[in-house]
Amino acid sequence: MDSLKDAETIIEALLFASGDPVPLEKIAEIIGHDKKTTKVILSNLQYKYQNTSRGIMLREINNAYQLCTKPELDEYVQRLGTVRKKQGLTPQAYETLAIVAYNQPVTRAYIEQIRGVNCDGVLMKLMERNLIQEVGRDDAPGKPKLYATTEEFLRVFGFSSLNDLPPLAMNEIPEVYDNIPLD
Repeated sequence: MDSLKDAETIIEALLFASGDPVPLEKIAEIIGHDKKTTKVILSNLQYKYQNTSRGIMLREINNAYQLCTKPELDEYVQRLGTVRKKQGLTPQAYETLAIVAYNQPVTRAYIEQIRGVNCDGVLMKLMERNLIQEVGRDDAPGKPKLYATTEEFLRVFGFSSLNDLPPLAMNEIPEVYDNIPLD
């Protein structure tokens, strides 16, 4: 490879052809640069997409990268007729998803303790949407399933990683924590 400009061109081709997020390590391997240099090239590409009048953006998702259409252009993209229709989540689904996101991995019983209602249907819907997934079993009696968010969750909500979740205000902490001393 002759230059960093060539590396950008190759990365664009890789991400366009893939359609799915491509791990940083794989991109670095393909373009023949170390991860640190590759990350700088990707950061420069992200900056270029953000600061030009283009219909696409470069998004980082869990140390992988994907080309996506800019959200503000969704209405035009939907006119193609081939795009999946987005269906909004119910308030119950958002509440359950927030519990999983901020406390993962969690059991159904834990979620129900916080919400105070059965959440089987909501969990199934979130799994169908690929926003959460089963990630194992807890060591508690009965070995309940553990749930966590997915890369699709990060992509849909525009987070690069779980570290991007906004902090919870103290008045937003569920009652289940009321008896825990906060030092």
